[in-house]
This record gives sequence, C-alpha cells and structure tokens, in this order.
Amino acid sequence: MKKIIKIIAAVMVAIFCLQTVAFADSGGDPNIDNGGGGLKDGSSENFWNPGNDGVRVTVVDSETGTVKSASIDYTNINASDIALHFGKVSKADYVGGTGISATNSSYTFINPTEPLPTIISDGSGASIEEIRSYFTDEQVVKRIAAHTNIKYDVLTNGDYKLMLEPIMYITYNGIRTAMTATEAALYNMQTGGDLINKMGPLSHKNLPLAMFLEKDDLGYTAWNGSRDSYMTDSDIINYLGVGIVSFKEKEEEVEVAASDYEYRVDTDVYTSVSVTGGEHSPDNPVTVRFYIKNKVYTVSNIVYPDGGSQLVWCKWHTPNTEQTVNIKVTVTGGASASKTNITANIVDLNKNPPPDPTADDRNDSFRTPAVPSRAQRTSAAWSVWRAKWIPNWVWISRWRWHTVHYADGTTGGYWQDHGYWEDQGEWEFYTNSYSVSMNANMRITCDEKNPTANGRTMKSGYGINEKVTGSVSGNGEHTALQNAVTYFPEFYYKTYWRLLESTSTNVLEFRKNKYSTYNNRTHFTPIWTPDGNYKVYTWALDCWTPAGMLSANLTDSLTIKGNVFDDWHVSPSH
Repeated sequence: MKKIIKIIAAVMVAIFCLQTVAFADSGGDPNIDNGGGGLKDGSSENFWNPGNDGVRVTVVDSETGTVKSASIDYTNINASDIALHFGKVSKADYVGGTGISATNSSYTFINPTEPLPTIISDGSGASIEEIRSYFTDEQVVKRIAAHTNIKYDVLTNGDYKLMLEPIMYITYNGIRTAMTATEAALYNMQTGGDLINKMGPLSHKNLPLAMFLEKDDLGYTAWNGSRDSYMTDSDIINYLGVGIVSFKEKEEEVEVAASDYEYRVDTDVYTSVSVTGGEHSPDNPVTVRFYIKNKVYTVSNIVYPDGGSQLVWCKWHTPNTEQTVNIKVTVTGGASASKTNITANIVDLNKNPPPDPTADDRNDSFRTPAVPSRAQRTSAAWSVWRAKWIPNWVWISRWRWHTVHYADGTTGGYWQDHGYWEDQGEWEFYTNSYSVSMNANMRITCDEKNPTANGRTMKSGYGINEKVTGSVSGNGEHTALQNAVTYFPEFYYKTYWRLLESTSTNVLEFRKNKYSTYNNRTHFTPIWTPDGNYKVYTWALDCWTPAGMLSANLTDSLTIKGNVFDDWHVSPSH
C-alpha cells in the first residue's frame, strides 16, 4: 500500500452563464495555451468558487522583458473583500529576484467593461480560444493602454508585449486571499507546503495550467509537460502561469534555427527536464539518462506522487569551441520526460573586442546613448519530491486448534494464535524546497598606468580597468558566476564588446589587451570621448542552477575631463 499525503482543495460548485462577445482583432499575436482538470470539495476554511478568477496584466519590453508599467489586476468579481495579497508584483519581477511579501493593505482591481472569459477551469473547461481572442481585441487592448498610461499606438508598435498571469481569489485558512500562480508556488514554499496540502488541485494544477506558453518567449520556456496533473513549485515558477501577447508583425520577424538551450563555451551548465506519469515510490523509482557528447549522466531513484512531476537535471561542461550539441534523454521506470531530444547551441562571445584606438580618431556626431538593459534573473527556486515509509504494524491472526489426548483416554484441546506482525505501512511523499540567489556588482577604475588620474576622474585616451564580483547563496545546487560581457558608450553599447575572464571564483576582469604596452587588463577610451559621465554597462551571466541561468545588469561610471594631449608639452632641448 502506497500513500500520498493530500488534502484536496475546496471547490463550491456553482452554476453560472458566460455571455459570448464578438471581438475586433487588434493585430496582437497571443502566445497562450492552457490545461487543467476536475476539482474536488474542500472545507469551510479553504475553498474556491468557480468564476473567482482574474488576470494580472503587465506591459514589458519586447526585447528584454523588463517591466514597463505597473501591473493591473482585472476580474469580473467584486474583490474588495480580499484581506491578504502580495501587491502588484509580476512574474518578471519575481524571476528577477523580487521576494514574495504578504500584505493586508487594500487590494486594488478593475472590473473590465468587456467581461473576462473563464480563466481557471473548474472541470468544465476554460476556452483558450476565448482567452486569446479577448486579449487581442482592439477595445480591450485600448483600455489596457489607458490603464497603463501608454498610448495605444505606442503599445502596439512592436516595442512592448503584454504579460498575462491568471489570478485566483480563494478563502485560505478562513481569509480571503488573492494570488497569481507564481505567488502560489513561492508562498507554498514559504509555508512549508501548506498551500498545496489545502488547495492543491487549484493552486498547483488548474491555476498554473490556466496559462502557459506555446513557444519560448522573453526568456521563458514553453511548457511541454502534463496538462492535467499536479505541478511542482519549480515548474510553476519557471514555466507556468504566464501568457504573452506580442504586437510585432510576423513578417518583420526573422526565423532562426531553434534551440532549447544557449550556452557559452567552456562553461559549467545544467540541463533539466520535467518527468511525469504515474506514481513512483522507492519501490518503483524512475531513472533518467542524459546522453551528452560521449558521456552518459544517470540520475536514479527519482520519486514523486501520482499526479506529480519532478525536475531532473545533470551538470556538465560545455566544449571550448562553438558547435551544436544534441542531447538525448531516456527515461526508464514507466514515466516520460518533457523533452527527449534537446538542442544546445554553444556560442563564443569573445568575438568582437574593440580595435586599437588611434590618436587621430574622431566622432563629431557622437551623442551619449541610453544604457541598455537585458532580461535578468537573480534568483531561482525549485523543489524535489522525497518519500518516507510510515510503518503500521498489524497483527495477522492465524488461529489453530491443538488436540490433547488425556491419560484416561479422553481427548480435548485448545485454540492458539500462531499469528505474526506485518508492516502494512505506506509511503508518504513530501517535498524539499531549494532556492539560489545571485548578487553581482561591478567597479571600473582608472588604469594603474594612468599618470594623471585623480580618483574617479581621468582624461580621455587613457585606459580603465574593471572587476566584476559575484556572490551566490542558497541551499540548492549552482555554479559560480562564470561570464560577464562589457559594452561601452563609444560603440553605442553594441558593435564591440569585451568578454571578461574569471581570475578567481566569482571574480571576473578584462582580458589582457594586446594593444596595451604593458599587456594590462585595460580598455582604452577614445581620444574624442566628451567630457562628463562615462558609463560602462556589463551583463553578468552563466551562474547556472537546475532551474535555469541567473544573470544581472550592472553599470558603473567615471568622469572624463580633458584628454591625453593635455598631458603633452613642448620643452626646449639642451
């Protein structure tokens, strides 16, 4: 007998009707799919009513995924009774490192003029076509534009995308509560699994499966796993509970060869899959094998409950040359993996170091550009199923009659129990939660060979040094911060860049400059660099975890005043 600890989420079944509305197309391209299944009854302290759902909408940059508007919660219900929520924090913010924090402040929401379609299925299903049609409708998008204070023409010109997140409104521990799927996963980890125990079919199945991506977008990976089973906290955070609407015309997009992962050369990385199907205890565990190059990475003794899934990974080191690596994944034990064939694109970023600056360089038309910002992620969280045996010793009776022959020729006898103790215990499943956070900073300084530098002020034409330091904390597996790429204003933060190299664990510096007389780790500023603030941008990356890569945007600046010719002078010969 195998037991799974589950307390089924509450659902009060109600009958409601949905009016069908015809929508005019805004030209939006929805990247949204859904799943889910039936729900079961709960308790008076923990329950959900069908229709108590909504959507959090956030405008993000179409290239970097950075948040460009305050998040807005749309719902058809009067949610003024919500007593506990987590503010207006988007999935992009959480993935970027924002921690979850509950609040009992007044909850704000908008009841849209055009009622939302059903977002969270109660078993009868939610129409993904209605959801797609709704969030690409011209009038709906215009109201989103008005609510976010972004002009409609600007919102839909291709520079922005809409990030959509399903919201559930529940009674949890007797308190009216609002949370997105990502918040549910993070809060479940914070409460030691209490949320999944009480609201599991909703919080860890129908809510996260209400929206997920059909294709990779903005650094988020499309979901290819189960559509009708419990999801782990890590799968929810990394893959689920998100839809994206883009407005760029398809003909403007350039098709590129698809890859599941992009890694840098000569780097420690993780490759992960999600395993689902059946119940697997220590009596019948699952084994996953990753075939990478000429090596096999085996992960054994994988367990999870019925309806659950498990993140499985291997750590490996990429080749030192650019190439495509095909990874084969096999599963034994009666389960299946989210991917069985993975394509990893191995790239070398050390391709475009700046050329040698010359004394007569000029750029009279130069204007200081805006500092870019890539999509970053400074924390990751995931969970792993474990199982423990709970013994239940039961006495199994085996009564037997024993005949006795007496001396007087009579017979008698007695009954005796020849039974035995049998362990009829059960497997109980639980999760261990893991999280990793990365903190990185950079510092640029005047080159040590600069004879006239004064603190953080220097003349143009001299060099600068840079040091990037990182720290990684948490209780989960991870690599160090392994790479950083620096971009400069004189090249408009593109065209040329410098790939830093590791000089010690979590410390990176410029590679030695072949144009330096002293072979220093330096970058020479152009002679024409204008006086004022000289800001350098660095993308720190390749801190890998089983739940993905961590990265950070960094900047630092010095002051330019004068140029190297100011240090030259003519003197009489003797």
